[in-house]
Amino acid sequence: MNGQIPEETIEDIRNSNDIVDVIGEYVQLKKQGRNYFGLCPFHGEKSPSFSVTQEKQIFHCFGCGKGGNVVTFLMELEGYNFYDALKQLADRSGKQLPESYQASNNSRQNQANQDVLRAYEWLTKLYHHLLRHTKEGKEGYQYLIDRGFTDELIDTFQLGFSPNSREFIVQFLEKKGFHPQTMVKAGLLSMNDQNQISDRFRGRVIFPIRNHLGKSVAFGGRSINGQEPKYLNSPESELFHKGTLLYNFDKARSTIRKEEAAVLFEGYMDVISAHKAGVHNGVATLGTSLTDAQAKLLRRYVDTVIICYDGDNAGLQATYKAAKTLKKAGCIVKVAVLPEGMDPDDFITQKGAERFKKEVIDVSDTYISFIMRFRKKDYNLKLEGDRIQYVESVLDELALIDRPVEREHYLKELANEFELSLDTLTQEILARRQKIRPKQDKIVQSSNTNMAKGPYKAKKLLPAFHNAERQLLAYMLKDNTIADKVKEELAGSFNIEEHQVIVTYLYAYYEEGHMPNVSHFLEQLPDDSVRSLVVQIAMMPIHEDISDREINDYIRLIRTENSDAVTIKSLQAEQKMAERQNDPLKAAQIAMKILEIRKQLKNSNH
Repeated sequence: MNGQIPEETIEDIRNSNDIVDVIGEYVQLKKQGRNYFGLCPFHGEKSPSFSVTQEKQIFHCFGCGKGGNVVTFLMELEGYNFYDALKQLADRSGKQLPESYQASNNSRQNQANQDVLRAYEWLTKLYHHLLRHTKEGKEGYQYLIDRGFTDELIDTFQLGFSPNSREFIVQFLEKKGFHPQTMVKAGLLSMNDQNQISDRFRGRVIFPIRNHLGKSVAFGGRSINGQEPKYLNSPESELFHKGTLLYNFDKARSTIRKEEAAVLFEGYMDVISAHKAGVHNGVATLGTSLTDAQAKLLRRYVDTVIICYDGDNAGLQATYKAAKTLKKAGCIVKVAVLPEGMDPDDFITQKGAERFKKEVIDVSDTYISFIMRFRKKDYNLKLEGDRIQYVESVLDELALIDRPVEREHYLKELANEFELSLDTLTQEILARRQKIRPKQDKIVQSSNTNMAKGPYKAKKLLPAFHNAERQLLAYMLKDNTIADKVKEELAGSFNIEEHQVIVTYLYAYYEEGHMPNVSHFLEQLPDDSVRSLVVQIAMMPIHEDISDREINDYIRLIRTENSDAVTIKSLQAEQKMAERQNDPLKAAQIAMKILEIRKQLKNSNH
């Protein structure tokens, strides 16, 4: 798995990156006992079943069965190869990796992606330099200053400007060794019908779009001279999927965690203006509606999301859709209310940073308050029929709330506003909840059925020898002296095939002089299913001090099963021979013996 990278380098990098800290950058982890728990990033769930063990430096999801160490986590989540995962961990901890390895390890496709990332890095620096320090960038710089941006803000977000020239950026990239056709494919340059290549973003203010590792993977260009479209993004690519990224997520992530809330905006300008106003936990979608993937990304880090979209009708419609998407992902949703026709940038420019925080962000509506307000605009509440329809639509929404206190709060509000009996409204809610419950039960049942199809269906009762093998492996992973004893007594004679594979690798691991370290051992294993099983076994609770007698009991159970299995195999061969020799009586006697052994086995296993 690790090719030419020296083992001590890998171990040094892995030991310098605590798994809780690394996974904590992707998943909101909460400590319970000795382990940390969060929502699994590999499958959708609303209750945490994803566990991280600091002591053993491994993770395991009890829902989908995925497990591994800090390196395999990054490989799984980011789609990295081994080198790229290790490189990220090395960069994170200030360590060095041999560059000679990179060229031999990376695939052609991966090398192409690295080239594109380097091109984006060069252009991010160049566009920023042009904006801040050259006469070519003066036009863009003046536009931003007029919009209330400061030099500090421009530097923080690495804003830039692309000069209104067809050739300048093309020539710059060629001098740096980037082929123009490759850059067209990457979306940095564009080609017209006459096959002329030019800078895609010329004459625009540049907003670098970074992935959550802080690397530029796309640009957003804002026109300043009325050219259309007003905003132009890089096209989708292998590195840039706008439905999965959020603008400014890399910078906002630590504040999101600290403040236990994220503020969701519609565009870059709003995020940057809000940052100037002291709101540093702001992120934005990239010109599209909020997607399920973006909502799940936020939910992994935080419970509460405050939506702060424009105050016009289009903004309200977008807020409603985003609120529903976030609610479905399990978020606590709040909605910041802006005056009609205003966007966050307008509000901050006209009324100031302090009022934005106090009058917009800090007094956000709850999800239900917003829904009630949003639904009102569809009805003429002066008409009795419309009033009844409105109340019923709100009751449908309130019936979905599980907390009785919260339901009652809004029912009282509804009863007071429309002079209705609280008892009547409560009865209506109960009727709706009774209709909803069977559906919810079905969803839970279906979810359980799906889980049972996964690799770790399993809480079925395992035979005694199977449990003995697992328990023994758990102790062998923790103590090499126990592994030595088992090797002498049993060698590889485990009954379960996967266990045979694990002990073979474990014996080799200890023979190479390694000390017990599950996280390190996982890297020696051949495939994901074996790695996941090792993690599952390593997470099993075991006694700190186990007696020789207990170890011997496990070995005896395994050996007995092994011996019985061999006996059954031998008897089955004799039975077949008797059938071939046309001796049905002997064949029947042997069949009875096999049945008897199996019966004894069944009794001893339960």
